[in-house]
Amino acid sequence: MQPIVVAVDFSTSSIHAIEYAIPLANKLKCDIILVWVDKISSNESLYPDTSYQNRNEAKKRFDEIILQFGKKMNKGLKMEFKLRKGKVFHEVDTLAKSLGALLVITGTHGVSGFEEFWIGSNAFRIVTYASSPVITVRHDFEIKKSMERIVVPVDGSSETIQKLPFVARLAKLFKSEVHVVATHSSHLNSIQRIAEKYLQMSVAYFQANDIHCVQDSMVSNDVTKALLQYAVNVKADLIAIMTEQETPVNILLGAQAQQMINQSSIPILSVHPQEHFCLK
Repeated sequence: MQPIVVAVDFSTSSIHAIEYAIPLANKLKCDIILVWVDKISSNESLYPDTSYQNRNEAKKRFDEIILQFGKKMNKGLKMEFKLRKGKVFHEVDTLAKSLGALLVITGTHGVSGFEEFWIGSNAFRIVTYASSPVITVRHDFEIKKSMERIVVPVDGSSETIQKLPFVARLAKLFKSEVHVVATHSSHLNSIQRIAEKYLQMSVAYFQANDIHCVQDSMVSNDVTKALLQYAVNVKADLIAIMTEQETPVNILLGAQAQQMINQSSIPILSVHPQEHFCLK
């Protein structure tokens, strides 16, 4: 059973991410593992220092969270927690790898009152470094048990179709309608034809998997803004993107991926390109 890992710093944003994870875990029939990372540098920690006392406080708060939310898990599924020490993004990824996690979920905009929690500053890094797909969810997104519509943008890159298998898995479970959108930043037909080819491949893949599919295309100088507006217009519950890393050592997300995560009021599923990928 592949669990869902949720990064937690006890901010409102990360508590909301836990609530968001529960319907997904119930549908996917997997456990939820909550992880808190005690950062190496004491002046960056959630608490004043990184002492034994802080870990006890974290354990206490996790016990309260599990008591409150664990009962919402389906019978046979469980919610547990892990404590780690180190760099947040590295420890989240290491834990996810060791557990064979299906998915990592993290909140965004992790600011509560006067204190900035680490979710806010580490969300992009978690997405960048996590080997498994990551869903980033804003603290004000309405929790739903359903996932009625998923927007899947495709462009002219060969990696663009690599997100399809994971999207298809979610869409089949939730009986979602998938909107595949070819995005163009150029008006040149020769360039647009590449993205349109991947659009048709994507539609054929979803149809072969008995998933209701809607196809569309857009041309815009600001693809991110246009795509987010499209998702709002169709009342999407999820937008699936590739992380667009330019090089294996790049510590930043691609510009469009980062803008999507930062600006979207709708949860973003980010999938990493794989060196050896075959669409079956």
